Parts: sequence; structure tokens; C-alpha cells
Amino acid sequence: MRNNFFLLFLLLVSGIVLLYACKHEILFQDNSGGTGGGGGNPPPTSNCNPDSVYFVNQIVPILSSNCTMSGCHDNITHAEGVNLTTYTKIIQYVVPGNAANSKLYKVIIKTDGDRMPQPPMAPLTNAQKALLQKWINQGAKNNNCIGSCDTTVFTYSGAVKPILDNKCVGCHNPSNRGGNIDLSTYAPVKTEALNGKLYGSVAQQTGYSPMPKNGAKLSDCEIRQIQKWITAGSQNN
Repeated sequence: MRNNFFLLFLLLVSGIVLLYACKHEILFQDNSGGTGGGGGNPPPTSNCNPDSVYFVNQIVPILSSNCTMSGCHDNITHAEGVNLTTYTKIIQYVVPGNAANSKLYKVIIKTDGDRMPQPPMAPLTNAQKALLQKWINQGAKNNNCIGSCDTTVFTYSGAVKPILDNKCVGCHNPSNRGGNIDLSTYAPVKTEALNGKLYGSVAQQTGYSPMPKNGAKLSDCEIRQIQKWITAGSQNN
């Protein structure tokens, strides 16, 4: 009887350990609720306004691609004690309405070795810096919107490159070749388009590594834009 009880106890403990070991963290989601000053990502409340910057649609992809990779500011590593995986954690380094005094903005505009992302990774583009600045100055809201994506636009310069720059290049550039893939310029992007890996990964098809890694799946519209660009010949247009 005692042996049977001990065996049952071991099985119960093993089951609990396996349950927690198999969990995967989902980035940029909280359970504290609310918008603005803290909490979980809100559902889209309106169509995207071109004069506004939206946290879920525009800021999350930048941080996911450039700041929360393994070894940086993710849940496991939290380099230098900084974790940027949720709105609640990100807002600790932001002064809503004042980008100039926000730590998050100040470190991305540095030009020395203290800038983020740290060298040898490439700095954020001017467009990405401007988005972060504008988002903070508009109140650093935890906002979301129904995308303004247009599937009739599927050129490399007008659709594909902006998607890759914001959601992929942080992990796939000459200094940080995730999967030994560089998506920072047209030539290597075309290679991945022609061999099927680009579409297979962003569409998260069976047999391909789902991308963006640790980030939200591209919208159906964005995936369709990439697909249409590839079907049209993957031109540098």
C-alpha cells in the first residue's frame, strides 16, 4: 500500500512539472486589463488613423524585431534587468507625452556604444525612431486599430520592404543573421522569395519556421501582399 501511494505521488509531481515545462510565453500580452496607463492589449476600437500611432499595430513589431530576441530584453534574459515583453513593462521606461525624457526613446537615438539595439546590430531606422517618438508624444497609449493595409498595393518598396523592416529585419540582418538569413536588402529577400521560404514562413505553413518569431503573425492582408508580390515576379519595384 505504501509503495502504491509513493508511486501515485511521483506520477502526480511529474505531471505537474511537465504541465509547466510545456508552457510557452506569448509576448506583449498582460492580464491586468485596461488601456492607456497599463494592462492587456485592447481589441481594435476603430479604423487606423494615419495621424495616430498604435501600440499593437506599429510599436510592438519594432520592439519584437529589435529588442526582445533571445539574449536581449525578453522574459528569460531581461538584459540589464530590462524586460520589454508587455505594455506594462514597456511603459516603465516611457514618460507619456514626453519622448525627450523617456528612457526608451533616449537609448534608441544614441549614437555611441550605449545605443539600443547595441552594436553590431543595426540601429533603428529614422522612420522607426519617428514612430516611437510620435507614439510617446501622443500619450504612449496601449491602443490598437483595424489595419489600413491595402492588398492592391504589393510592390517591394510600397508594401514588402516596410513589412520586413518593421517585423523581420531586426532578427535577419548582416549583424544578426537569424537562421543565416538576411532580409535587409532586396537581393537576399528575392532569394528567400524564390525558394519559397519567405511566404512559407510568414504564412506559417507546415514545414516552415513560423515568422515573425516571438511576435504576432502577420495580418492576412500583409501575407496576401507578400504573396502577390512573389506571384508577380518578386520585382525590385
